Amino acid sequence: MAKKWGHNLRNWMIKNLELPQDVMMDLPRITMIGQIHIYVENHRGLITFSDKELRLLLKQGQLLIKGKGFVIKTILPEEILLEGKIDQVLYINE
Repeated sequence: MAKKWGHNLRNWMIKNLELPQDVMMDLPRITMIGQIHIYVENHRGLITFSDKELRLLLKQGQLLIKGKGFVIKTILPEEILLEGKIDQVLYINE
């Protein structure tokens, strides 16, 4: 019952207070500029990194980014900026 009430309250706050869904639902915010930059906010940590692949832990599942020539330009506890040629961005549900 409490879980349902919390869900209803969250939906009401999103609708009536015009709060962003990514903040209220703890979702990642992903911003891409073409195929050369990807900025991910609200992740739970770096799992793997190479020049061809980046894997991030999310609240629900993982985010896999594949491509070439990857360089991490900025990394903070919940934000990351990746440069390179991005070929794929995949959600992996566990």
